[in-house]
Amino acid sequence: MTSQPAAAQAVTTEDFSRNLATVNQKIAEAASRSGRQASAVRLLPVTKTIEPERLRLAIEAGVQTLGENKVQEALAKSEEFASEYPTLRYAVIGPLQANKAKFVARFAHEFHALDSLKLAQTLQRRLELEERTLEVFIQVNTSGEDSKSGIAAGEVAELLEAIEPLDRLVPRGLMTMAANTTDESTIRASFALLRTTLEELRDSGAPEGFDQLSMGMSGDFELAIEEGATVVRVGQGIFGARIYPQASA
Repeated sequence: MTSQPAAAQAVTTEDFSRNLATVNQKIAEAASRSGRQASAVRLLPVTKTIEPERLRLAIEAGVQTLGENKVQEALAKSEEFASEYPTLRYAVIGPLQANKAKFVARFAHEFHALDSLKLAQTLQRRLELEERTLEVFIQVNTSGEDSKSGIAAGEVAELLEAIEPLDRLVPRGLMTMAANTTDESTIRASFALLRTTLEELRDSGAPEGFDQLSMGMSGDFELAIEEGATVVRVGQGIFGARIYPQASA
């Protein structure tokens, strides 16, 4: 990934307001370079490992959606904030094991890592029980790296057609993670492949509203926007460098 210094640790509402303003300014500038308006790009804050006390400050500063990789952590936050922030949205952005689909169906509004029909069917059943719907993004492995989740670009059309009868799922677009490299042209290629895949799907009759590209993180979201991103997933640019709990000896 490209290397950008993380924002300073945000510990006050003012810190979060400043960091959000900085990220939004970068989004606006990147959108302008690609001939689009800043409003065409949605900022999805990535809140993994961030404790509820700091999240409250971020929410007061304007954060409206929490993007979480780990389902159990996201579920706990959704339960804690349920009465305090009833309009807060939750996006699960990491791989999902089928046995945890029941939790996602209970609280999440978006799922950015759909990569199989089996998982889609499991989510459908759980959503029916919860009487809810879920916006989904199909994850595409655009780098070809074994360490990345997602399906190949050439398999997306088949999966999209297969999930069409699953009425509790609302297909919104595609998601990817760029190649793990500092080479800008390689990173751009990952994002460009996702964009062209979406364009081909739309030309061949993708569902209405299937028009979103979730790509780009703190280190490369400006490149992603220049290549067509409509959703960027930013954590450290808002919260500062993450501090992970040390394992006990």
